[in-house]
Amino acid sequence: MDSQRIVIAGGSGFIGSALAREWSAAGQPVVVLTRSPRVRSDGVLELAWDGATVGPWAAQLDGATAVVNLAGRSINCPHTPENLREIAASRINSVKALAAAITRVPRAPRVWVQASAVGFYGDTRAVVADENASAGDDLLANVCRQWEDAFGVAAAGTARQVTLRIGVVLGRAGGALPMLAGMTRCFLGGAAGNGRQYVSWIHLADLAAMFRAAVADENLAGVFNAVAPRPVTNGELMRELRQVLHRPWSPPAPGWAVRLGARLMGTEGSLALVSQRCVPAKFLNAGFPFRFAELRLALKDLLGS
Repeated sequence: MDSQRIVIAGGSGFIGSALAREWSAAGQPVVVLTRSPRVRSDGVLELAWDGATVGPWAAQLDGATAVVNLAGRSINCPHTPENLREIAASRINSVKALAAAITRVPRAPRVWVQASAVGFYGDTRAVVADENASAGDDLLANVCRQWEDAFGVAAAGTARQVTLRIGVVLGRAGGALPMLAGMTRCFLGGAAGNGRQYVSWIHLADLAAMFRAAVADENLAGVFNAVAPRPVTNGELMRELRQVLHRPWSPPAPGWAVRLGARLMGTEGSLALVSQRCVPAKFLNAGFPFRFAELRLALKDLLGS
């Protein structure tokens, strides 16, 4: 098998699709593990997996350059006890399945890059959280802590481990931006709640570059915040969106209205109201070259204005 191969678990989603396209376009063999594999014309091989058990896909890990794990149920749902259990289980089970598969192949991947989230820190309010900050105590922070603990145990057999705590990813084809831009275009671009909660965002292009660096740079190991250097408040985010989309001021939506609207849309209002002021201290110290360190530049690039 090709030793340059990249295996992406849960690679058919918003982030995984971007990574697969970029690595494949650069001539890197890519294998995507997904619940609904399809035949592709871009050279990417998709294989079936259920995110919980070892299958024939395990052979693709033998001697691979890297395994990248993005698998897990979306948090974009009501955070009921049942949904939170499923969110945690989907993440922990995928880690365990990959670890079990690695023990069955003669040569483990040279690096395992594991997704996590800045939700690990809980509600930081205005306090800046770098990678040394402690875990939060809310429900999503608990999920992230369990997720990372499972990875720490499971990945012990790989040569190098990298965890990326991902913030709010801004991209054209997925994530929060299409919905926020749509609301803003309809003159509903006001702040959520008091607008003072921080949003730790990152342009998809910079996030993809972080994943590529995590795979290629043998000096990178441990936990990294995958966010832009300058988090903004929700009020600032919505103001920049209005300016880029040429829309006037909009009144803020009270917290109760945000929670009610989220419930009607089948999501969780706290996702827009919690504050996470995180910085990528370790990437900055490593000299990572951000293309989009400023929010307005990122929004202009993505929204074509």
